[in-house]
Amino acid sequence: MLARVRSLVCVGSVVALRAAPRRSPKPRPSSRLYHALATMGHGGAQGGSAAAAPPVEKFRKDYAALPYSIDSVDLDFNVQTDETLVTSTLKLTPTGGGPLVLDGEDLRLVSAEVDGKELPKDAYELGEETFTLHKPPSSPFTLKTVVGIEPAKNTQLSGLYESSGNLCTQCEAEGFRRITYFYDRPDCMSAFTCRVEADKKKFPILLSNGNEVGRGESGDRHWASFEDPFKKPSYLFALVAGDLGGIQGKFTTKSGRDVDLRIWSEHRNCDQLDWSLESLKRAMKWDEETYGLEYDLDVYHVVAVEDFNMGAMENKGLNVFNTACVLAAPQTATDGDYDRVLGVVAHEYFHNWSGNRVTCRDWFQLTLKEGLTVYRDQTFTEDQTSRAVKRIDDVRVMRSAQFAQDAGPMAHPIRPESYVAMDNFYTVTVYNKGAEVIRMYATLLGWPGFRKGMDLYFQRHDGTAVTCDDFRSAMADANSVDLTQFERWYTQAGTPTVTLSDKKIDGETFSLTLSQSCADTPNQPASEKQPFHIPVSCALFDKKTGKKVDEQLFELREASQTFSFSGTVTGSPDDYVVSLLRGFSAPVTAKQELTQDELLFLASNDDDSLNRWDAAQQIYTRAILDEFTGDAGKGDSLDAAVATFRAALNDKSGDPSLRALNLAVPGFSELGLKLDDGFDPVKLCEALSSVKKALARACSTELKEVYASLYSDAPYDVEAASVGRRRLRNACLANLARAGGFEQQSVKHYEDAQCMTDQLAAAVALAGEATKEREEVLGKFYESAGNELVVNKWFALQASADADDALETVKKLVAHEAFSRTNPNRYRAVVNTFAGANPRAFHAADGSGYAFIRDEVIQTDKTNNQVAARLCGSFGTWKKYDAKRGGLMKACLEEIVKTEGLSKDTFEIATRSLK
Repeated sequence: MLARVRSLVCVGSVVALRAAPRRSPKPRPSSRLYHALATMGHGGAQGGSAAAAPPVEKFRKDYAALPYSIDSVDLDFNVQTDETLVTSTLKLTPTGGGPLVLDGEDLRLVSAEVDGKELPKDAYELGEETFTLHKPPSSPFTLKTVVGIEPAKNTQLSGLYESSGNLCTQCEAEGFRRITYFYDRPDCMSAFTCRVEADKKKFPILLSNGNEVGRGESGDRHWASFEDPFKKPSYLFALVAGDLGGIQGKFTTKSGRDVDLRIWSEHRNCDQLDWSLESLKRAMKWDEETYGLEYDLDVYHVVAVEDFNMGAMENKGLNVFNTACVLAAPQTATDGDYDRVLGVVAHEYFHNWSGNRVTCRDWFQLTLKEGLTVYRDQTFTEDQTSRAVKRIDDVRVMRSAQFAQDAGPMAHPIRPESYVAMDNFYTVTVYNKGAEVIRMYATLLGWPGFRKGMDLYFQRHDGTAVTCDDFRSAMADANSVDLTQFERWYTQAGTPTVTLSDKKIDGETFSLTLSQSCADTPNQPASEKQPFHIPVSCALFDKKTGKKVDEQLFELREASQTFSFSGTVTGSPDDYVVSLLRGFSAPVTAKQELTQDELLFLASNDDDSLNRWDAAQQIYTRAILDEFTGDAGKGDSLDAAVATFRAALNDKSGDPSLRALNLAVPGFSELGLKLDDGFDPVKLCEALSSVKKALARACSTELKEVYASLYSDAPYDVEAASVGRRRLRNACLANLARAGGFEQQSVKHYEDAQCMTDQLAAAVALAGEATKEREEVLGKFYESAGNELVVNKWFALQASADADDALETVKKLVAHEAFSRTNPNRYRAVVNTFAGANPRAFHAADGSGYAFIRDEVIQTDKTNNQVAARLCGSFGTWKKYDAKRGGLMKACLEEIVKTEGLSKDTFEIATRSLK
């Protein structure tokens, strides 16, 4: 499942959007309510009743195999107006014996029987989230239960729920227990069959996993049945029932089988599905060519729904997506949206093998499937677009989001050791850092060795649930190498720092000393951490000639090691410059003492695109931090930044997308990591803004020239050249807006735009200043919005605008008639965007931004605990800031923890943040 969250609702017009009634929030079922330190819910079920218990922390070390296997499960869904009856028939085999304890949550038990005989009330007990059969048979037996569930009241969007009148499921991580009683954990792999019956007018489309094996109707109702030939855990189960339209395609596998491809959404969205179908075909072909992996069912469904907590879900043969990760058309989607659809569709398809055919034994192993599949979708996108641009974009996520998580209270290894609510660990660490760990395997072993390891992994474990250790063993065994030390990437949290501490020339050999360290993280002091196995890609450049002398991959395994380049050198070490951590060869912070001239040299001469960009980032960072500390007048940091900025503008031979990236300065999060605790976040925002404006004003002439040269009225396409042209032109527009006096041209940019990419760029350029031009463009943007994906953009661009009236604007937005608290992406477009992408307003000295988000966390937790928990994470950095702001943020966390009825998801984030 993709943790990156996006969610947008589409309607035919703004008039329709305004008129469309939205379901008002309903209270969560009581069994999800938690007091400050203890759960206080009760089950709405029959049988015995267990006492309330505090939130339980689960530990990886406590894993134990199941005492019963569920060999098969047959599900029957009878969809009625207010309630859906779910009949589950489980065939179980004892493997250890003892009571049978199944997971279940918010279920109304109608009946239960074993081997055809109804169970007496004293034969079982219903706990808060369990069904316990006290004395199961000692030989294989059948358990049949009938439960009632209410999808329309399920605002958590976990289990079976309603979205715009359609029914769909989301079972990862622990949503299946909200459908029926089961071992809701990934190592319980069973053969699934499913029958769905519903009103044929309201729900003409009925879908579930696997291949359809039957269909019929009776009166105003109809049914369909499905069989999945591959065993799977419950989190991969999916069901969809609704009035949907779609498009159809075909893919012929390398072995000659025809696969029916179907992309579904609401009828009004069908003209925006073509790109997702094209993306799916590309992904299927790439996986065959790159990994030799072929699709294994007769049909592949993708269904886009409007209400979804995550981005998408890889259910076997029936992927359920957020509409934002499927829909794309030039007038509604930006170039970035097209890239996102390409990557997310590929990601969920790639899970068919790396996640479905081979799944994880327990949720602590989540990175086994997610880190691996993110790496696969990243390299797929590199092949489909620009390798250099994609790599830089991914590194930006690591440095701005993952490094920040490593430095905060939620720091955890890519394989966590414990959790209270598993949904809280669908994190940038598990996903993106996990992908970097997989990339390191490929770097260390080379592509042929990595492919050998992948082949062995699938050969050994197809159809089973395994661990990260099993993956590492396959890589080691396939290549006859020792990867024991590499396990530390799975067990130790934090971002290591690799320091180039010494350089010297001995004879004609250049040597350098690299050392590594890793700071304290929760429950892991630095003194207890062992050295990582770090691949460090390095190159040596001659300053006089600008040429590369040598390039090496060094394997740093000890606290400190000395390495040598093989190229011939003469003179002094100062005559050479080292390009360290090329291609971001490991998820570490690289540290070396480089002069301003050496950084300028690398920004101009390094043949590694990422390190050229990184050198520019370091130059910009120095200028911003000098402005922050008041040292701007003492050195040449701003002059160097201007020279770097101007060089990127004038580099007409370069990839326009790379030129645009080299115009972007580091963001607030990255800069904050370079400052000691106790800094003023608003002062940092002001320094960042000041340098941005100085760069734009110093280069305004060049910006205007480049901007004008990139105009084109050619039809929209997503080829790299066109995307790069738009990216660079819009980067110039943003900078010219900062320089001032470009309002009318921004309006013209909006009016001339032939695609959403250019329209949104103009709106963003104007959003920061309270001008008549801003009101004009924002008004047009909203009124012309043809679907809710665009309306979400309208909300988000205002919530993120660095404007003096930002909080006032956001409060008006949450009162807007188009705002929705029950649609996750509409909500996140405003509230989470304000908290995460508007640091100056969020960190206002009077605490008004904190108070607003505190109240939103408490209110939202009552309807969607996953959304609230992620929002609560905004307060996790309180120790970084000055005493006044830190105190205000801490007080917000303390008030959240004290809230009666707090979910365990938000409770976990708040309590961890307070430590």
